[in-house]
Amino acid sequence: MNGPDSPQGRPLLVVDDDRKLCALIRDYLEPLGWKVTMCHHGAEGLEEAKIGDYEAVILDVMMPGMDGFELLRELRKSSNVPVLMLTAMGDEADRIVGLELGADDYLPKTFSSRELLARLRAVTRRAVLTTPKEDSFDDIVAGPLRVNEATHVVTLRDTPLDLTTLEFSILLSLMKAKGRVKSREDLLEDVSERRFDIFDRSIDVHISQLRKKLGDDAKKPRFILTVRGVGYRFDEGGLA
Repeated sequence: MNGPDSPQGRPLLVVDDDRKLCALIRDYLEPLGWKVTMCHHGAEGLEEAKIGDYEAVILDVMMPGMDGFELLRELRKSSNVPVLMLTAMGDEADRIVGLELGADDYLPKTFSSRELLARLRAVTRRAVLTTPKEDSFDDIVAGPLRVNEATHVVTLRDTPLDLTTLEFSILLSLMKAKGRVKSREDLLEDVSERRFDIFDRSIDVHISQLRKKLGDDAKKPRFILTVRGVGYRFDEGGLA
């Protein structure tokens, strides 16, 4: 295993028991400016992800012992590092579970090298856009909900909310829309800066998780309203 302090390159952790695939990912990405650390066991990968200063983690779902879901669940207790999950045959159930646990994106294991690079760049770009900066912005306030774009701090009734990078970006996009409806495609473009199929429903999973963290009722939401057939709208009145 090589660590993130190895010579130059953007540090990336790959956790997968398929050693051949890990080597292929490393051989493709390192000439493009990444420095790849490989772990082949879930528990080992979790410890490395916690102590290493990585820009992103590529994580396989199916591993013996601690699988990718368990690893992600534990990792999200202490880290918001961007996570790109690999799923066998692009199974929808795996994708939904991964997104609900806080994955930033997913790829079926039949991915092309170009798609891997594009999605990796997208998840790391989102993280950079929401990383705290020295310059401060005024808080965006809606009733008891307060969002600071610079520090990535969100509080509801003075209680901090633990949002993933993608959840924060979605909330920020909706709040900045000032009551206007945002389509799924609009939201996907805002948070990822790349085009998705307009029927991609992964945004719905992130909205669902965001509602839970806002303490919202999924059946009768007050804060993030569903506009049937169109998209979503943030309702400032619901926060009164």
